[in-house]
Order: sequence, then structure tokens, then C-alpha cells
Amino acid sequence: MKKVLAILLAGMMTATAFAGCGGSSDSSKSDSKSDSSSTESKSESKGGGDIDPSFPDASLFGDETDITLKVWAPDKAVSLVKEQVKAFQDHYSDVKFKSIEVVAQGESDAATQIMNDAEKAADVFGFPSDQLDKLISAEVLSPVAKGFASTVEANNAEKTVNAVKDGDKLWAFPETNDNGYYLVYDNTVVKEEDAKTFEGVLTACKNAGKQFIMDSGNGFYSCTFAFTGGALIDGFEDDGITQKFVDFDEDECVKTLQAFAKLMKDYKGTYSSQDPANISTGFKNGKVGAGVDGTWNSTADKDALGDKFGAAPLPTIKVGDKDKQLISLFGYKFIGVNSHTKFQRSAQILAYYLTGLDCQKQRAEKLGWGPSNTEAQKAFADDPILKAVSAQSENAVAQVKIAGTFWTPMGSLGSEMYKDSWDPSDAAATKTLLNKVISAVRDE
Repeated sequence: MKKVLAILLAGMMTATAFAGCGGSSDSSKSDSKSDSSSTESKSESKGGGDIDPSFPDASLFGDETDITLKVWAPDKAVSLVKEQVKAFQDHYSDVKFKSIEVVAQGESDAATQIMNDAEKAADVFGFPSDQLDKLISAEVLSPVAKGFASTVEANNAEKTVNAVKDGDKLWAFPETNDNGYYLVYDNTVVKEEDAKTFEGVLTACKNAGKQFIMDSGNGFYSCTFAFTGGALIDGFEDDGITQKFVDFDEDECVKTLQAFAKLMKDYKGTYSSQDPANISTGFKNGKVGAGVDGTWNSTADKDALGDKFGAAPLPTIKVGDKDKQLISLFGYKFIGVNSHTKFQRSAQILAYYLTGLDCQKQRAEKLGWGPSNTEAQKAFADDPILKAVSAQSENAVAQVKIAGTFWTPMGSLGSEMYKDSWDPSDAAATKTLLNKVISAVRDE
């Protein structure tokens, strides 16, 4: 990733604010000279990895007072985050908080919203991994304070940490290790053996008169068609902007796309391109037998199916005489600190707490979010969804370094293939569609 000058400027701009949290040892630039060196020495004396996993020492707040913070959380998490924030304030009862407000804000456009007006945006906010680059370039993201960084790195999964790390900077606090999708199914309709192949899943659903749902017009899901064919993305070109693809066999990719399109046609009426939110509703009313869903809907799917709940990594698809594993997009969620916050210390401590061991366990238990904290992962190692997502992550492209031009063209790929008018046997048309999509992603 080409980091450009903006990253250096962002680091320089916020360096002094991190001093109180162990970020900078330059006391002449610190707003709180007295606790800067003591905080740094505390973290270093413990090896930099032994800060309390949830509640850092209150001295790290320094001289911040009348603290006013705004936290953005997705709709489904607002209630829980409010509970967590209250616990945070109760724990630090001697710290002078004026207010900590929790506001609903979808993570999918968090970066856009904060970039629109960083001064009025949240001080602490959640966002998916593919938004990291634009947040850094826009200078609206503060790096994790150095006093926290080593502890955060030591306590979270290596892949998640690496996704948010650049050089010696950690740009946000890891929150989840499961931002991906998997196969969810009614185990009275789809048996464990059926779930191993796409053909098996669709046949089982058809025989039971149930639908299979996959949002084929959404680039987040339909990129699976191209990825499985070998057209994988690989960061950016040297300009730091243009999406890069790995070298791949075009003919093989075309054959793979044809195989997907053929299943859509052969199982018309069973294969249904819909919003994944309809999967749990379909389980409840008995119209859906299986679907490709994300971990953010796991609680709804579990509640809808009860003892009939089944989860597995994405299946294989038959391409010629080969069974090819479906390759998906897999990302992470982070909690970031707005570089424009007036309470840099407090925002850092709150972000650290919200991504700490206790809060990650609570989200896993109540929302079904897969933790990035390794201790929390052990506690939920037997969860069927997290098992499925973890297995699928081994056959996935990391959702980082993704160009903004990626999503719409990839969505159009699935939309075209799903149309009644599309002919799966037309290799030339499929090849033209593939090249058109890749050209649009590359903004050519």
C-alpha cells in the first residue's frame, strides 16, 4: 500500500496527544508532562504487553476533565455498547466525565461520514478493514498509543493485527476476527454431507421445496464467483489507488463463471438472489432451507432455527471434472479514534476498553461477533458459526487494500449472470463480461 505523505502528517499531528498514553516521550510537546514519562515507564517495565486487558490505570486520563465523547456503533450493537460504556464510567468513577453518547451509525459508511465532517463526527467509531486506507489518507484516524499498542498486539490474533499495522504503527484497535460469510442451513433440509458441495445444497433445498439465498447482486458476495475462478485481488498497483489482480487463467475463470451461472438457471426458483437479512425470516416462515450469510446475522439465524441450526464453510462447485472450493472475501472490524477529538487520551482509553477481553466476550455471547482477542477466541472455540467462518477464512481474500471501484462492478457480475436472459453456455459473452468487470474495477 502506498502510504503517501498524509500518513506521516497524521502521525505528526497526533503524536503529542499520545504522550500521556505512552505514545511520545517528548515531554516538551506533551499537554501533561508529569504523567507522560511515568506512563511510558509503566508499560515498558511490564514488557509493554501487560496493561490490564480491559481497564488501564486511571492515571492515563492525565488532566482531561469535563470529558465529552461520542461513540458510533452499528444498530444491532447500540444497546450493548451503551451497557459497556456505563460499566466504563462506573469503573472510572473518579474521572470527570461530562457525557459519553452512543449513537447508531452503520459501519459500512463510517469512513464516509467521518470524512464529511470530522469535527462533528464520533470520537470513537467502528469500521470494517477495507476502509482503513481512506481513513489514514484523510488524516482522520489516530494511531493506537504506543503504550497500548504492544498489549493490543500481544492479545489479538496475528492476522487481525497485521491487517491494521503499518511499520511500527497500529492504526486502530482490533475488534473482530470474523467479518466474513459462510453457509447457514436448516439441518432438517440440508444434511452435513450435502453442505459440502454447492450442487448438494441446491439439490437438498429443491427437493424440500425451499429457497437458497445468496445476494448475487452485491459485490461483497458476488466477488466469490470471480475469486473462485482465480481472479483474485492483491492490494494496489504502484500508484496506491488502482486495484491489482493476480495473474490468472482467463479461460479457467470463464468456465467457473459459467458453472455458477448454470446452477442459477438449473435451480431457478430455488436459487434466489436476495438480501441476506431475508435468510432468518425465511427460516422462520419455512420458505428457506439455506443461504450465504454473515456473522452479523448469526443471532437472528440461530434464533430462527433453534435445534435445526447448521453452519459450514462455503461449499465446493463442480467445474468440469474438478471440485473447486468457493473463495470468499474475509475481513476484520476495528475501533478507531478520531484524530480531531478534543479528548485524545480518553478516546484512546475508551477504544482500548471496548476492544478489550471483557467487551469482546460480551459481543460474542450477545451478538455472535467473533472475537479477535485470543483468550476470547478460546472461550468460544466450539461455536459452530465461528468454526465455519474460521475454516472459510483459510479460503478467502483479505478485505484490506480494496479500491472504492471494486464493489459496483463485482455486483454487476453476479447480477448479469443471475438474469433470466443470461446464457451460461455462451463462453464468449462470459469472457466479455469478465473483462468488462475487471476493467471497471481498475477504473480503465
